[in-house]
Amino acid sequence: MIVKRLEEAQLLYHAPDLADLLVDTVDDGASVGFLGPLDRTAALAWWKERAGAVGDGRLAVWVACRDGRTVGTVGLAFADKPNSRHRAELVKLMVHRDARGQGLGRRLLTTAEEAAIEAGVTLLHLDTETDSPAERLYGSAGWTRAGMIPDYAASPAGVLRPTTIYFRCV
Repeated sequence: MIVKRLEEAQLLYHAPDLADLLVDTVDDGASVGFLGPLDRTAALAWWKERAGAVGDGRLAVWVACRDGRTVGTVGLAFADKPNSRHRAELVKLMVHRDARGQGLGRRLLTTAEEAAIEAGVTLLHLDTETDSPAERLYGSAGWTRAGMIPDYAASPAGVLRPTTIYFRCV
């Protein structure tokens, strides 16, 4: 398994695989900001829209590839205000159903945390659906639960679900 950070052109190259990964994640019921069923064309457009942010450094994206196929991703969204440049948001940690249970989610999380440290970030934060498998990952990886917001986001099925906010000092 190869994990690599993408530059803008590389993100565009990997966008079709990332779209497939996003569709798979939503189809599996993960709350990552989209309602199901997610159209692959919409998923592809969403990823392509991220390229500019990668190019100007507002967003860092890593992919995990196995046998030439993208099976996981994670991102760091860097704050753009002068008073918040010490923090970043962990975004879109996704692992394809075929690649789960092998420690890839933890590896991607660690990759993003280490990159944050290298970038001078001292505080990471994220939100995730309460009681989801992702929440168990963050808790077991040493992230601190800050609280829960009821009815924060709709699941892919359109049902309002609570979200838990986590942070980690790195």
